[in-house]
Parts: sequence; C-alpha cells; structure tokens
Amino acid sequence: MTRRYELTDAQWDVIEEFLPQSSGKGRPWKEHRKVINGLFWILNSGAPWRDLPERYGPWQTIYDRFYRWQCDGTFDLILEKLQVVLDEHGYIDWELWCVDGSSVRAHKSASGAGKKGGLKSPKTMPWADPVAVTDPRSIWYLTDEERLSLQQFRQGKRTKHKVLNP
Repeated sequence: MTRRYELTDAQWDVIEEFLPQSSGKGRPWKEHRKVINGLFWILNSGAPWRDLPERYGPWQTIYDRFYRWQCDGTFDLILEKLQVVLDEHGYIDWELWCVDGSSVRAHKSASGAGKKGGLKSPKTMPWADPVAVTDPRSIWYLTDEERLSLQQFRQGKRTKHKVLNP
C-alpha cells in the first residue's frame, strides 16, 4: 500500500534506471525511492523542508539530493523518459500548446511608485546624469528641481514633498 504522494511500483519501475548509482566511495546513499517519496511529499504538501515526516529520513538528505539532481540533469533525463513513454501510449498531443494564463497583481510600489505625499522617485540616476546633486544627509540623488524644492522646505515654505532626513 502506498501512502499519499508516494510512487507506486509501476511508477518507480519507469524512473529507477535513470537515477545515479552509488560509486562505492564514501558513505552509501539512502534509498532513492524513499528520497523521491520524501521529495514528492514536500512538493505536494507545500510544507517547509524541516517539516518532512521522519519516515523519509533527514530533511537535509532529501534537499541535498533534490539540489544535486536538479544541477546534474537527472530530473531532465527522467522528464524526457516520461515524455517518450507518454508519447508511445498516445497521451501527448504535440500540436497542443498550453500557456499558463494566471497572473499575480503586483503592488503599486513594485513598479517604483512612491508613497502618498512622500518624496517622488528621483528623475535621474547618479550614473545617468553627472550634474545630479545630493544632500549630504540623504541617500537620494536629487535633480535641480527637487533640490530647490528641498531648500524651500527647509526655509519654511511649504512644498508638495516631505523630507526624509531634515
């Protein structure tokens, strides 16, 4: 009996041959099937690595194997094999294209918008305009217009900008 998120015997038989074999040097590897089942548990449950049930072994082992197989192309090889098997059985339609249409709305500040009533983003970057000046007590590079507005604020005249470090 397989548990939730774990590979069946038939599924394991398909991918077993593509997993790397132990070189015989150093400590022997933990069983690949247990590691993959632990990996599937993490990926399907969305839990943090440290919450992996003990039956799969130490979470560090699962993470290390996941990272190693991702870098060395083991997962790519398995994916190619699965695509070939599915294609042989007629489950893949190569004419069909699927594009994920979901979107996540970004907060307005993600595009550089300033806060209400706050200082606007500088119009120039220090490397783009060598004439841009900076206030010694501020991290912002200011254009001449913004510098004049800052000076008026310091002299007691109201402007539309607030000063970060007066």
